[in-house]
Amino acid sequence: MSTDPKKRGLGRGLAALLGESAVEVAGNAPEQAQPGVSAEGGDHARQVALDLLSPNPHQPRSQFDAASLDELAGSIRVHGIIQPLVVTPALDQPGRYWIIAGERRWRAAKLADLQTVPVLVRAASPQALTELALVENIQRADLNALEEALAYQALMTDYRLTQAEVAERVGKSRSAVANSVRLLTLPEAAQEAIVAGRISAGHARALLALPDRDLMLAGLDEIERRQLSVRQAEALVKQWLETPPQKAQEAPKPTQDPQLVAHITHLENRFRSALGTKVNLNRNEDGTGRLVVHFYSDDDLEAIYRLVAGSDDALDEMDS
Repeated sequence: MSTDPKKRGLGRGLAALLGESAVEVAGNAPEQAQPGVSAEGGDHARQVALDLLSPNPHQPRSQFDAASLDELAGSIRVHGIIQPLVVTPALDQPGRYWIIAGERRWRAAKLADLQTVPVLVRAASPQALTELALVENIQRADLNALEEALAYQALMTDYRLTQAEVAERVGKSRSAVANSVRLLTLPEAAQEAIVAGRISAGHARALLALPDRDLMLAGLDEIERRQLSVRQAEALVKQWLETPPQKAQEAPKPTQDPQLVAHITHLENRFRSALGTKVNLNRNEDGTGRLVVHFYSDDDLEAIYRLVAGSDDALDEMDS
């Protein structure tokens, strides 16, 4: 009886993606002595020096929670690493390996002051490396929504895959991949909010229904300021589609010089990156204007103060 490929589990896991034609257990090949590598475990896991391992250059995940890594490091100090990392020989660095699966364990092992870690060595193409890293992170729910979208986009751009082909490789529906990639069309501030965890992918998808960038930014502001749920955000967007809100006074006027508008937008983005929050810049023709810095909690205000003042003193200490 044949199996419907659409009913397979998420990406079919690491082994299925590599497949017999793309995977070779290094233990089955002739051994070559390499500094920092021993063949403990025969055809199974071997011990490899930590400093011979590097993150997968195609790894879509860019953020690792520090507290979670510390907790894992504590467990490793007591119990060691139970599940070996999966690595592949680095294409341009003989004797070194790229991590296919287990970068979090590798980082925690460094915190735990281990010298070596158990690994399984596999041979994999660059495309397989991208797919494997993506599938592993999706299976573990380790990627934020933007990292996932960027990984899908990379597969389509670098390897000329269609959305349907990407979906088949990672065990998702084509519509799920399409909706994920659409997040990359959001304004930069909204993408930053996803990465920072201030809004969810559901909030972001609601914003995508709005017709222009200004409304998306205004919607983002409302969601964060009022701490709206996804359902509430969807209701707000529906209301705005029926009766668009009045444009914010800070929005550049259509009659302004396009170069000036672009310069103001660039400055706003630089302020947002520096302060880690939404910033509106309104510049008048005579050079005067107004800079509005948004904050969403006392902690945000405290962090902004320290960045601007260049001081470690707390606000309440300054008031006393």
